Amino acid sequence: MASSSDSIQDILRKLPKMDRLLAEMPDEIPHGVKLSACRYMLETLRSQALAGKVVDIPPLDELVLRATELAFQRLRPSLRPVINATGVVIHTNLGRSLLPEEIFQTLTEIAGRYSNLEYNLQAGERGSRYSHVEGILRELTGAESALVVNNNAAAVLITLETLARGKEVVVSRGELVEIGGSFRIPDVMARSGAVLREVGATNRTHLKDYAMAIGEHTALLMKVHQSNFSIVGFTKSVSVKELSVLAHEHNLPLYEDLGSGNLVDLGAFGIVHEPTVQETMEAGADLVSFSGDKLLGGPQAGIIVGRRNLVDRIKRNPLNRALRIDKLTLATLEGVLRIYREPERAIKTIPTLHMLTTPIEEVRRKAERLFKRLHSLDLPFDLEIINTVSRVGGGAMPLQRIDSFAVSLEAGETRPSGSPRISTSRLEKALRQNEPAIIVRMEDEKIIMDLRTVQDNEIPMIADGIGMAVTRLEKTTHGN
Repeated sequence: MASSSDSIQDILRKLPKMDRLLAEMPDEIPHGVKLSACRYMLETLRSQALAGKVVDIPPLDELVLRATELAFQRLRPSLRPVINATGVVIHTNLGRSLLPEEIFQTLTEIAGRYSNLEYNLQAGERGSRYSHVEGILRELTGAESALVVNNNAAAVLITLETLARGKEVVVSRGELVEIGGSFRIPDVMARSGAVLREVGATNRTHLKDYAMAIGEHTALLMKVHQSNFSIVGFTKSVSVKELSVLAHEHNLPLYEDLGSGNLVDLGAFGIVHEPTVQETMEAGADLVSFSGDKLLGGPQAGIIVGRRNLVDRIKRNPLNRALRIDKLTLATLEGVLRIYREPERAIKTIPTLHMLTTPIEEVRRKAERLFKRLHSLDLPFDLEIINTVSRVGGGAMPLQRIDSFAVSLEAGETRPSGSPRISTSRLEKALRQNEPAIIVRMEDEKIIMDLRTVQDNEIPMIADGIGMAVTRLEKTTHGN
């Protein structure tokens, strides 16, 4: 601790002037960023001195280096690519679905040039932005009409607000799901102005429960697909087909929120069957909504398909303007939907579908490639190729287990001669700070890198990132 105000003043006098620091920093850094970095560094040192802490003021060149590093950190984009080695395919925190490479050129052209977003080239007059995807959505799903908003929560909100504001919506108690981020179906329904009418029990709901709940204030029957959880054991639910007959007997629409809606059946690849949008429409649903960036493998969007008269009412809702999607989302969604015209090509080229269906032998070969690269680095860790389980993620197929292979790193006793012991927790943190960041799983103090979600060109990037991270950590450890 500093012993007197004189010693504190001595420390403060050693701090360089702001102008001197700024003059020594690289010219390519914007002045405002340099100023902010220098001010932060000097104020930190000044605060420590005034708090009575022993502060060793570095020489000018080191202070300039620190300020420059801080300035460059602030110049880096906040949203950056990362490597997903977690094995969670639709990882909400990591951006959910990857986009097919073949649509990147179209995105670049749409982003950098004017487009016919709301202009009808044939008629020479204003057109609708939804026309760019409505036709192909009708083609792929068999629906009469379609609308796209900015996410599926918005799709649920605008559908209920349009068709059921001030009226009752009948839903099974076992389907009142929380769809992520604490957004719950009852809360969304309340915001829409609709009145929730729960029927049945948590684990069992019968057709008669719906029938008894229908009254003069009922606006529609709603079914919510349990995509992010599963009730097992003594259970009972009512099918779309059964509900459709009941709804139409009472001149009511049936609306299903499919959540992670998909357009292809993945059952042939060992994936648990999820009802496709087409199947749900064919079973009698009048409206179906689903996400664009989950099992569909596209951009964030909420897609509504169904009967024309109902979709047209939703389109006319003033909320639609607040919830509409932009030109880049439309271009991306159109590109992804076009691929679905050839289901076999969709499986191969849409990353989400490809990762979910990649044969286990191919995943093992990737694990062997990574293991070989890491083994050649002579790391202070025990390496092993292990069997593991990948997850679908994104609130889809919660019980689905996808066999996979991973490379594990453990801080064992066998280390190169003279190398310090580095904990896996320190390495995991260092990998998050890598460029690009490498996101892994931690299990029993082991780093687990599941190769199902790792792209081929990312394998050398992971090996290089781990090698550099270990080198930095070893220097730090030796320095201590």
